[in-house]
Amino acid sequence: MPVDLRSDTVTRPTPAMRAAIAAAEVGDDQYGEDPTTTRLQVEMAALLGKEAALWLPSGTMANQVALRVLTRPGDEVVTGREAHAGWHEAGAAAANAGVQIVEAGSGGLFDADQFVAAIKPAGLPVFPRTTLVEIENTHNRGGGLVFPQADVLRICAAARERGVATFLDGARLWNASVASGLSEAELAAPFDLVAVAFSKGLGAPGGSLLAGSRALIDSAARHRRLLGGAMRQTGHYAAAALHGVAHHRARLADDHRHARQLAEVLAACPAVRLDLATVQTNIVVFHLRAGAPDAAAVVARARERGVLLNAFGPRTVRAVTHLDVSAADVATAGRTLRELLG
Repeated sequence: MPVDLRSDTVTRPTPAMRAAIAAAEVGDDQYGEDPTTTRLQVEMAALLGKEAALWLPSGTMANQVALRVLTRPGDEVVTGREAHAGWHEAGAAAANAGVQIVEAGSGGLFDADQFVAAIKPAGLPVFPRTTLVEIENTHNRGGGLVFPQADVLRICAAARERGVATFLDGARLWNASVASGLSEAELAAPFDLVAVAFSKGLGAPGGSLLAGSRALIDSAARHRRLLGGAMRQTGHYAAAALHGVAHHRARLADDHRHARQLAEVLAACPAVRLDLATVQTNIVVFHLRAGAPDAAAVVARARERGVLLNAFGPRTVRAVTHLDVSAADVATAGRTLRELLG
């Protein structure tokens, strides 16, 4: 079997998770009659410290529904550099919500001053309205960075003062919680809406969730239907999510340790540029120096030797550790990449 470091979405359900899926009690969720989905939504609302929650099929749909709930066509959304909403959702922010994105800060992080500077002046008809700030935690393209909570609090306070809504793309919030020592509820508290994913670090075969006030979640349910995300017997997915939350959160520390192990090997390669301070969770993003092969060549050669990676740019590569990658797998990947990169 290859060592698959392309993403933490490539995991397969464990035997215990498969058993939970098989045993799930299900019903028609569009009639509010899927008991397992209802249980998931109630438990996740409590875990995230919000009034209500809504299951959705994917993280991209969760993000898009949040945009539709919190903005209007023609508005502008402030995000960090290279945010998932702008880089990995096929232009959906424009196509589905009719909004444009302006990026602030660097490396996926920004502070309150940078947020305020990105807000368009009000009252001038040539400018879009800035109506939402979106924070990604952890930040994918930033290398799994944990967004500093002190900055989160200041940004959200500045947003409230200016009537700007707040959204947390917390697809990997579980990783941020383990790395920071703060609970998911603490990390989510400053935001109007928060999204989490079950198909990444928790190993479920699919599914995400939005949590917020009852009014916002009622609106989200309507937009979910408009986008085609209203499903029927979703309890099988919900059972997998419940199992992942119960059994796979604490072990995320293993993934973080494995990512650090790989990063230290890569950082020692002369052909690689990698700031170890960016390796805070389960993602390693590294850059290839001049004279080294480009990212596509490295990915292709690694694949030939049984290590799967993703090219994130002409000279940028990403590796992600997860439930199906052991310490021995990481050691194998490290040796292979060291040999390829010199």
